[in-house]
Amino acid sequence: MQIEVTTWYLEMLDPAQLRPKLSEHPHLEIRQAEVPCPELSRFLYASVGGQWYWCDRLPWSRDRWLTYLNRPQVETWIAYISGTPAGYIELEEHPQGDVEITCFGLLPQFIGQGIGGHLLTVGIQRAWNWGANRVWVHTCSLDGPFAYKNYESRGFTRYDTKVAIEDLPDSPPGPWPNSNISLPAS
Repeated sequence: MQIEVTTWYLEMLDPAQLRPKLSEHPHLEIRQAEVPCPELSRFLYASVGGQWYWCDRLPWSRDRWLTYLNRPQVETWIAYISGTPAGYIELEEHPQGDVEITCFGLLPQFIGQGIGGHLLTVGIQRAWNWGANRVWVHTCSLDGPFAYKNYESRGFTRYDTKVAIEDLPDSPPGPWPNSNISLPAS
C-alpha cells in the first residue's frame, strides 16, 4: 500500500539542552552491549520496530549486521527490566562529531512505564560524553505515538520536516510473521 509519511528531523546542539527524565523503577538497568551480536541486534530491531514498519534492516544478512555493528562508531545500549530486554538505543558517530540516534524504542509490553524517557536520557548523555558536537534523530508518522513527544520533552528541536509517499506492506511486519501483538492503550 502507498501511504504519506511525514519525517521529522530533530537535533540537540548543546548538552545543556537535555531535559533528563530518570525512572525510579527498581528493576531497570541500562547496559551497553559491548560485544557485537547480530542476533541480539536483529531481535531488538524487529521486536521494538516491528509494530512501526521498521523494515529496512530486516533483509540484512548476519554478515551485514556484524559488519555494521563491528565498528567503533556504533554503540548499542539496552534497557533491562528484571533481566529481560525492554528496549534499546543505538548510537552512530558520524564525521564532524555528529552522533545520530539510529534506533530507539521499547518492546510493546514495556511502553507507558516511564522507561523510554530514562533510556533516551542515558543515550543522549552517552552521545555527549562520546564527544558529540550535535546529537540528532529522525522520527516519522509511522513511529509510536509517544516518540516525537519524548524527543521534544528531552530537549530536541526540529530542524527539518519531509513528506513522502512510501510503499509499505499492508500491515507492519511485527517481531515475527503473524505475531499480531496488541499495544498498550495510549
